[in-house]
Amino acid sequence: MNSNLIEMIKRHEGSKKNKNGRHILYKCPADKWTCGYGRNAEDVGFSEDEVELMLQNDIKHATEMLKRLFNNFDDFSGNRQNALIDMMFNLGASRFLLFRKMIVAIKRDSWVDAANEAKDSKWYSQVTNRAKEIISLIREG
Repeated sequence: MNSNLIEMIKRHEGSKKNKNGRHILYKCPADKWTCGYGRNAEDVGFSEDEVELMLQNDIKHATEMLKRLFNNFDDFSGNRQNALIDMMFNLGASRFLLFRKMIVAIKRDSWVDAANEAKDSKWYSQVTNRAKEIISLIREG
C-alpha cells in the first residue's frame, strides 16, 4: 500500500474522535456502526489480530494508570497487579478512582481492607464472578 492511497482514503472516509483524540464508533451515511477510517464494524468486524492488539494496548494503558496512582505498583505481587489491572480495565480510570477507600487501603498496604472495600460496592454485584476472583487475588496476593 502506498502512502498516497492511505492518505486519500483517510481524507475521504474521515473519522470521529472523542475529546481525548481517540477514535470512537459512529454511524456512517449507510447507518452502519463504523470505527477508525471507515471500518464497518457491523458487517466486517475485527480480526483476532486486531482485537488482540487492542487488548494489549488497553492492558498497557490500565497498567500505566495504576503505576501513576501507586508509586510502588511494581512491588505488588503479580496476582495483585493482575487483579488491579483487570479491575482498571473493566471499570476505566474514572470509575476505578471512585474506589477511594480501597485505594487508601492499598497505599497503606492493607490488602484485606482493600479487598473488603472492593466487595462493598455496586461493581461487586454487577460482575460477581469476576469480582470474586479479583477480590481473592487482592486479599491473598
